[in-house]
Amino acid sequence: MAYYLYRWTYKDPAIQAMRETPQDRPAQLRKAVEAFDGKLHQFFYALGDIDGIAIVEFPDNESCVACSLTLTGAGGTTSLVTTALLSPEEGYRAMQKAKATTTGYKTPVGYSSHG
Repeated sequence: MAYYLYRWTYKDPAIQAMRETPQDRPAQLRKAVEAFDGKLHQFFYALGDIDGIAIVEFPDNESCVACSLTLTGAGGTTSLVTTALLSPEEGYRAMQKAKATTTGYKTPVGYSSHG
């Protein structure tokens, strides 16, 4: 199973509806995630340029995208951004792979590295 970060911004009418009728939004998200064989690990409301975040887990990318499409298609958000997350172990293995792999990649001409 893979982990993902959902970040969203509600539409104004959705915010108005939650103000007028307080709701258990984590329970609603949980229903959608579980319908695609996923698991909701964390749900937070946020201050700033986004209204909420959630850490979710799905068996594969397709299930995550299917859930994202369902959530976005429902029409309550102006944006839903999905970010794939790597465990520390996966990050370490990626670092090892990067060290062990020769690619021949060159930076753009005229670029000077930092430091």
